[in-house]
Amino acid sequence: MKGLSGDYTGCTVMIYDTEGNYLDSTAIREYYKETLRIEVQKIPADLTVGAGCRVLILSAPSPCEYQGRIVKEIGANTIALYQGQEKESRSDVRYNVCLPALIEFLVCDGRAYPLFTPIEVEIKNISKSGVRFKAQVNSLLDGDRFQMRMKISSNEKLLIADVVHHDDNEDESSEYGCKFLIAVK
Repeated sequence: MKGLSGDYTGCTVMIYDTEGNYLDSTAIREYYKETLRIEVQKIPADLTVGAGCRVLILSAPSPCEYQGRIVKEIGANTIALYQGQEKESRSDVRYNVCLPALIEFLVCDGRAYPLFTPIEVEIKNISKSGVRFKAQVNSLLDGDRFQMRMKISSNEKLLIADVVHHDDNEDESSEYGCKFLIAVK
C-alpha cells in the first residue's frame, strides 16, 4: 500500500463500499498526500463516518484503486478518505457495475480509426486493470485494441484497452474481457 503519486484532481471516480457494492460516481475535488476529498451531488446514505470505502480512479495513464476511511465534511457535499492509500495487489478486485459505453475507434499502430457503426456495449464489471462488457456477438476479436467512451455521472472518460478474451452467449451476444492500456481525462 502506498499514497497516490501525481495530481488526481478532477479525475472521475467510482465509489464502492468494502464489500464491492457500487455506491456512486463523481470526480475528485482535491488530493493532498494521503487525503482524498471527493465532491458528490448527494452523499450516499451508506457512506457513514468511519466506514471503509474503495474508490476506483479512472485516470491517466491507467486507472488505480484507492481505499481509506470516510469523514463527511460539514457544510459541503464532500466526503474525505483520510489516511487512505493506493491498493496494490496481484489480483485486482472487480467491481460489478451496469453502465453503457460506446466503442467508436479501433487503434492500430498508434492511430485511431473510426468505426463506420460504433459498438454499443454494457459494462458488467471494472477494475483498475481492466473491464468486462457485453456487446453484440463478433463485435471484436481477441487482440483488438479499441477506444471506449464511458459516461460516468456527468463526466465522460475515454479508455484504451485490448481484448484479452471473449465468451459467446446463447443470446447473440458476447462478453469481452479487456485490459486497460490508458485512461484519458
